[in-house]
Amino acid sequence: MAQGFLPPLHGEGVGAADGWGGESKSGLAFHQPSRPHPASPDGSATLPMKGREKGALAIHGYASLWGVADLNGDVTARGVFEDSLAKTGAGGVRMLHQHESRAVVGVWDRMVEDERGLWVEGRIEDWSAEARYAAALTRAGALDGLSIGFRARKARRDGRLRVLSRAELWEVSLVTFPMLPGARFRMLGPGV
Repeated sequence: MAQGFLPPLHGEGVGAADGWGGESKSGLAFHQPSRPHPASPDGSATLPMKGREKGALAIHGYASLWGVADLNGDVTARGVFEDSLAKTGAGGVRMLHQHESRAVVGVWDRMVEDERGLWVEGRIEDWSAEARYAAALTRAGALDGLSIGFRARKARRDGRLRVLSRAELWEVSLVTFPMLPGARFRMLGPGV
């Protein structure tokens, strides 16, 4: 792809002095905005730092809600992860991006079963491209769901539903489309 078709970072690039318009060295014309770049309040070609911060991004939310069917027809019962978490703790459960096993994007610091569901607290780290991508999507609000990966150990059928009473929790993924309605997370503010 020609460099002229992508907005330059930090004002670098070809074309106009502000890096946002003109003609590339290859002769291809590219967009020269008549108004400031929407991501830069001051109109500069440099993208703002918001969304590009360094370091861990703290998040929390419900990874599973008791008695609510997911898109696969699985329903978790309170206590379903009790044995699994007793063995591994939160540290034994991977934080993945979109259930991709090679994309470990952070760590879970705390997992507790409360009256509503499985509450999780963790940090998206900046140790890989996938982790930085997941953090950027989270900061932008494009990645705001949670979905679990598990192995059922004890379950019963209830019509089309499978009610899980014991399961090994392997991973909790950050997802764009949660398998469970209402399983969302939020970023924690500074100092939280």
